[in-house]
Amino acid sequence: MQGKKGEQQNPQSVVASGKKRILYIDDEKNFLLLTKIRLEKTGEFEVIITTDAEEGMKLAKKHKPDLILMDVIMPGLGGGRVAEILLNDVQTKSIPILFFSVLVNDISIENGRLRKIGGRDFISKTAGYHELIGGIRKVLC
Repeated sequence: MQGKKGEQQNPQSVVASGKKRILYIDDEKNFLLLTKIRLEKTGEFEVIITTDAEEGMKLAKKHKPDLILMDVIMPGLGGGRVAEILLNDVQTKSIPILFFSVLVNDISIENGRLRKIGGRDFISKTAGYHELIGGIRKVLC
């Protein structure tokens, strides 16, 4: 886990601080970085990021995040395939996955409940950060 450039952060420090660990996988680097900053600014989350789906699966096994936030459309392995692999792996199958994608631009939360794609929760990237944070909180409860 990276802290300041080149510094390794102790994974136990996140648990001790009470922050929830999120692994965010998205091939759009600028959006990935902006989302990480906004989520961490709440003080509730520590966000591990990667633009590579295969690296994301390795990070999921290494860091055991509380939640995986993931884009659907990515080069190579798409989010649906990554979710399938993670859900079939004994080390990662219990980690909740929340899709975060422009694929769907409808309202993501209906009557206080997250909408679903193929039985999996999703938040539209067109939603505001308040909706994203609310969706993350709903999944983590």
